[in-house]
Amino acid sequence: MVLEQLRRVRWAVRATLLLGVAASVVANILHALDNPISQAIAAWPPLALLLTVELISRVPVHRRYLAVLRFAATAIIAGIAAWVSYWHMVGVAARYGETGASPYLLPLSVDGLIVVASICLVELGGRISTLEREAREPAAPPAPAPAIREEAPVPVPVPAPLPGLIPSPLSAAHARVNGPRAGASALNPATAAALAEVAAALPRSDTGSYPLATPRPPTTRSGMPQPAAAARSVPAQRTTTRTVTASAPEPERKTRRTPAETVALAEQIRAARPELNETELAAELGISPSRWRSIRREAA
Repeated sequence: MVLEQLRRVRWAVRATLLLGVAASVVANILHALDNPISQAIAAWPPLALLLTVELISRVPVHRRYLAVLRFAATAIIAGIAAWVSYWHMVGVAARYGETGASPYLLPLSVDGLIVVASICLVELGGRISTLEREAREPAAPPAPAPAIREEAPVPVPVPAPLPGLIPSPLSAAHARVNGPRAGASALNPATAAALAEVAAALPRSDTGSYPLATPRPPTTRSGMPQPAAAARSVPAQRTTTRTVTASAPEPERKTRRTPAETVALAEQIRAARPELNETELAAELGISPSRWRSIRREAA
């Protein structure tokens, strides 16, 4: 759109320049003698200026000194045409009735119009040539983005488990509940050895569970242990009841969970009910909060 507008403006400026040159040519011919040779000589300076302006506005120059040279030549031609046309137009204006300062001012309007139109035509020609050259040059394609090299992940060596060491109770509980995990690494040798010593030092019952707590001796209301004599002086009826109860078949004792099994069960409960706190979780497991803290320390 800008290029088309500039071309239309150039045609309007060229028409204005042609009008000013025509006025100067007519004035020169009217002032010359009544023969073709005199009229052609008088009409030549304005026509030379018109041709010079068209040439410098259309032909690009790639060297600076050539541009300076042709502008200097154009200025000389314009000065000659202005001098000749000025006096010819002064004589014609005075001949056809202009008096006072009018015959001397009227030629300045024609010469000024020619100068302004010539400068505008040269500027428009340079601007249009620049836009046409930019339109002919192909747009540079965008630079491709650098390719990202994907490096293969470096495999991490998994140390093989040392023979003779038992696994962690927590890992064993995970394996019983969720199955063995693929790619699970072995324990640190020092950690495994320490866990083995702790497991060997813990007392176990015949069933493989921890022994039950030792029953506390009977106490009095004040909290002191009851004497053996007082303990023996229980009523006969209570003794008989104890004897009968002791002689009855005892129900099968429930096997106590190991810490690892307790931790695994706690993880299952926490996965199903994540809103439980530690006290509520201990209640769900059927143990006290202190016992739950001890089991967590042992598992850790």
